[in-house]
Amino acid sequence: MVGRAPALDELRRAWSRVRAGRGPVTAVVTGAPGTGKSTLAAALLEVGAGAATVLTGSARLHSPAPYDWLAAVLAGRDTSGLDVPPDALAWLKQDPDVPRERYTPDALLRIAVTTVRALVGALPSVLVVEDLHALDPASLSLIAELAATDLPVLLLVTSQPPEAALSPQLTTRTLARLGGRPGAVRRHLSDLLPAEVGEVLQHVYGAEVASPELAEAVWRRTDGNPYRLSELIAVEGAAVCEIPRPSPGVDLTDMADLTAREREVLGLLAEGMANKQIARVLGISVRTVTVHVSNLLRKTGAASRTEAALWALSGRRSGDHHVGWRDNHTVARSQSSA
Repeated sequence: MVGRAPALDELRRAWSRVRAGRGPVTAVVTGAPGTGKSTLAAALLEVGAGAATVLTGSARLHSPAPYDWLAAVLAGRDTSGLDVPPDALAWLKQDPDVPRERYTPDALLRIAVTTVRALVGALPSVLVVEDLHALDPASLSLIAELAATDLPVLLLVTSQPPEAALSPQLTTRTLARLGGRPGAVRRHLSDLLPAEVGEVLQHVYGAEVASPELAEAVWRRTDGNPYRLSELIAVEGAAVCEIPRPSPGVDLTDMADLTAREREVLGLLAEGMANKQIARVLGISVRTVTVHVSNLLRKTGAASRTEAALWALSGRRSGDHHVGWRDNHTVARSQSSA
């Protein structure tokens, strides 16, 4: 948690307020991909293990469906004792065989809030909402409603900036409502500073190895992004301590020979997706994805998909090409959500 101690301390104080009966409290943590939002939430849950209930959910990777967050919470959970109409519960759980009877959006929202109330009970609890920016509109409405209840909960929300959201305007309004609650905690995670990168390197390799010059070089190579830093350490190991340079055989500065589809695949690789997930997002077969990945490794000279993903994230491509795979990826996500 290098560089994140103040944010973690603030979340701990918020949780203490809830446990002392002075809640509910809403905490909103925003930041670019890879800045440690999920890690921060996990660190808080380790401290708050005494909570009566921890409800955690996130958006689906592919086409969003109504109440994705609650469906993730309910997945694999015994709901037989909940005082909720079974047919409505089937809709909320996104069961494949839902009944024909439908509920109005307002009615289903009220039932969703009732369901969460039943799951929480009367004891202090933590509700974790991962990737608010990728949630469906119904989930966003539910989260806003939960923030306005008297439930004894710490509502911890993580999100990328609104411009990365599926529904930017709706996400902006939801974040504003959550952050505007009385006593709300609002934290934005930025990339690490060179000195903080040095702390990480000292922890991994020892103070005698992690010089300020090395920290500065690694910081420039990763832009201080915690995820890129962890990937660099995982891929290169002790070789990181040799003043960083481009990995042998890997040169992504020239992307001209990559097709538009290969750039899309590279962008999704950089987000950590498996071949099956990439196939779903792009609407192609897993076999076709495998061919694209093989071509990517051959063209870039990367030894593995992880190495290719790391360098895609490192921002070492030229400006036009960098925009190319990012924009194509956005289009792919939009098409898969349509």
